[in-house]
Amino acid sequence: MSKLIFSKGVEFRDSQREQQQFKVRLAALTVFVMLMFAILLTRFVYLQLVQHNHYHTLAEANRISIVPATPGRGVITDRNGVQLAYNYTAHTLEITPSKAGSVDDTIDKLGEIVEISPRDRRRFRQLLEESKSFESLPIRSRLSDEEIARFAAHRYRFPGVEIKARLFRQYPQGELFSHVIGYIGRINQKEIDRLEENSELANYRGTDYIGKMGLEQSYERALHGTTGVEQVEIDSAGRAVRLLSRTPPTSGSNLVLKLDAGLQSLVFKAFGNRRGALVAMDPQTGGVLAFVSKPGFDPNLFVDGIDPQSWNELRNSPDRPMLNRALAGTYPPGSTFKPYMALAALTYGKRTPQQGISDPGYFWMGNHQFRDDAVNGHGWVDMYKSIVVSCDTYYYVLANDLGIDAISKFMSQLGFGSRSGIDLTGESAGTLPSKEWKKKRFNREWFAGETVSVAIGQGYNAYTPLQMASAMATLANDGVMYRPHVVDYIEDVRTRNRTPVEPQPLRTLDWSAEHIAVIKKALVGVNKEGTGASVFAGAEYISGGKTGTAQVIAIKQGDKYVESRVQERFRDHALFIAYAPADKPRIAVALIVENAGFGAKSAAPIARQVLDYYLLGKEAPTAAGETPREDATR
Repeated sequence: MSKLIFSKGVEFRDSQREQQQFKVRLAALTVFVMLMFAILLTRFVYLQLVQHNHYHTLAEANRISIVPATPGRGVITDRNGVQLAYNYTAHTLEITPSKAGSVDDTIDKLGEIVEISPRDRRRFRQLLEESKSFESLPIRSRLSDEEIARFAAHRYRFPGVEIKARLFRQYPQGELFSHVIGYIGRINQKEIDRLEENSELANYRGTDYIGKMGLEQSYERALHGTTGVEQVEIDSAGRAVRLLSRTPPTSGSNLVLKLDAGLQSLVFKAFGNRRGALVAMDPQTGGVLAFVSKPGFDPNLFVDGIDPQSWNELRNSPDRPMLNRALAGTYPPGSTFKPYMALAALTYGKRTPQQGISDPGYFWMGNHQFRDDAVNGHGWVDMYKSIVVSCDTYYYVLANDLGIDAISKFMSQLGFGSRSGIDLTGESAGTLPSKEWKKKRFNREWFAGETVSVAIGQGYNAYTPLQMASAMATLANDGVMYRPHVVDYIEDVRTRNRTPVEPQPLRTLDWSAEHIAVIKKALVGVNKEGTGASVFAGAEYISGGKTGTAQVIAIKQGDKYVESRVQERFRDHALFIAYAPADKPRIAVALIVENAGFGAKSAAPIARQVLDYYLLGKEAPTAAGETPREDATR
């Protein structure tokens, strides 16, 4: 501060100068304060006027929660209205790991209030590994009213744990329809990525489950429905106070199938404890009447998330219950291949019905002997007899005349070696061998001896029961092939409008009606006087059929196959194809019984039961008529 100093040491302040400095500082402070007020006012105007809508939305979001309304999944029924998949509401106890602290401690404490089994714990652990920590995961499903009340009294002790009402999928028929209906399971990341790629992810907000297999997967879009939206007012604790508005969800459509639950059940029982598959079709539409893969599995295990122990049991079982044998299992067709070989010979002009051979019981090619099932042969064999008694030697000679490429070309028209296009996912194409196929597959040349094996349904031949049934249906329908389909129609739950799955003809084969009649006459002869005669004795209808026995392991030249000396898993497969009635076919069947030996003994009786049930409405005995002859085993 400025000062004046006098000689006597007395100090005097310069008041005027001090006042001037104070006024300058006050003015500066005033300007600063005014500037701050101006900035605050400007910001206030900006927030209140310019940004009003934005912050109003944020404020509303603090008290309004947008909750997706999950649609009910469509119901699946058989042709007679029997429910195969439906929904019900139940309460689940769910934990959000990110909010619950120590998950293990939380589960232990919850176990003191509600029962939590070791399986519940294993399943939860599995879900936890597959999910994100902020997702709520069920630790217990289907809580009773008493359990809900007990938890409600202790809810304050469990942050991150809540009770939710959810729709559950139920499969009342259990394993009976497991492979055709499939199941639903929790959505995984791969499926989320696919939904996002297809612009469908928004429709799955609030949905935890998606079709994983069978019709549940192939008709996912129709079954899922459309997700709705609810605006809910919430309090400071995040609890719902009241519903403000609601856009209701649209339930998924119902599926009504061509399948007959009664027929399906009959087939399952007829197989007993044996492994195998059966497909029955309507030749005139392609509608699938029965679709069995044995053994099956319980699809209800997957609804809540299958626990590791149950999954390992299914995955490691030697019976392979998760394999859809009817759709993806491939087998050599055995002698069921012979009628198509005969038709190929007629079509390509390599044989007439009257031409025949003298069968000595074997056929030589080079230094290799191909034997017939009848040690001393069948004598004189024409085309009719070759099918009726299932003469191998006839087809050994025929194969040599036709050649593998002609065989492959003809069989491809029947759908062998290609997917049928059925409305189920996971279909196998099978293997239709040819020179080109072997070159690509093994980089080796084709040998003439391999053609001989192919001719009797062995060698590289490998087809699905579905392909065999489709081929049988095509022959029964005089060369008109339809795409197999399981669903009859899709029903809108609101309007009850039905969208039918129309029969879709794939092709009409250029076959002579005269040639078809020759083969059909022989197929009828099989069930009248041939390898299927004993099983179809006394039937009230006329049917056509063909037995088949397919080797699982090769037998060395000179050795004789003796079933009792072979381990069960390496024994021959039993096959049978059939259609009925012979004059106007309404059903075509193909089936295989794994490692069951002769087709006439193990497979044909099941086909008889199917035809009796479908055509006459009754069940046939497990073994109709007398025991098949030992020389009628092909």
